Amino acid sequence: MGEVDRGTTTDGAPGPRPRGKVVVLGAGGLLGADLVPVLARDHEVRACVRRDVDVTDPRAVAAAVEGASYVVNAAAWTAVDDAEAHEEEAAAVNGAGAGVVARACAVIGARLVHVSTDYVFAGDDAAARAAVPYPEDAPTDPRTAYGRTKAAGEREVLAASSDHVVVRTAWLYGAHGPCFPRTIVRVARERGGLDVVTGQRGQPTWTRDVADLVRRLLAAEVPGGVYHATSSGVATWHDLAVEAVRAAGMPGDVVRPLDGELPGRAATRPVWSVLGHDRLRAVGVEPIGHWRDRWTLAADEVLAGVV
Repeated sequence: MGEVDRGTTTDGAPGPRPRGKVVVLGAGGLLGADLVPVLARDHEVRACVRRDVDVTDPRAVAAAVEGASYVVNAAAWTAVDDAEAHEEEAAAVNGAGAGVVARACAVIGARLVHVSTDYVFAGDDAAARAAVPYPEDAPTDPRTAYGRTKAAGEREVLAASSDHVVVRTAWLYGAHGPCFPRTIVRVARERGGLDVVTGQRGQPTWTRDVADLVRRLLAAEVPGGVYHATSSGVATWHDLAVEAVRAAGMPGDVVRPLDGELPGRAATRPVWSVLGHDRLRAVGVEPIGHWRDRWTLAADEVLAGVV
């Protein structure tokens, strides 16, 4: 499949992109491993893992995205606790690196889809009391080093081109790496039971669903800006843990409810990580379904091989 020239409309706006080349940065991660096969349904895909491309290196990034119609940036420093002690290093990838990718895409006329996070919001007690999903245009107010670096990355991406897209997601689980349900099932089997917090609320989201939403956003040629890629509904970590152990054939009561936050973590976890999906609906793109329904579909694949 050859390269695709987007062209322009009569008013100078970017024209529609036909099927073309997609470059996925961060293809070796939990989300990236699903992005590659899902996007390959519609496009020629080049998968770039960390050793292939340093997103902080403009020359390396320019070479990687050459000829692309679309670029999906899933490369990130995601070690939330480590970022507290290494914010400068995290910012180099999540902030400055996102800018490097965004500007390289703008130069060649490629549309960038940049993956971001719920941690750009405060997610604090006030938000939890209000119990209102964060809209796409809510002011960012990160409370952790990780959140600050990801918010900086969003600003870099949106400043580089009005055509670029930021996709925020949260509470990811998938089959291609460590994730909460796999860890819960393993620990429950090893110990016979465990405590899981009840005071944090969010939207458990399957990486394959995020990948498919990205695919649908590209196909719909949506306007640039921010969209939210999380499941519908609201859950606690305890809710998800109960569903995980049940899917593994254990009784739900092996997961005991725990008030408060787990000790020993450098970064404070948001207590409210619920994102709204109004902008998806406004552009005619269906949000991801309810988290319980999606977990039911995902469980066997996600938990396969967990000892």
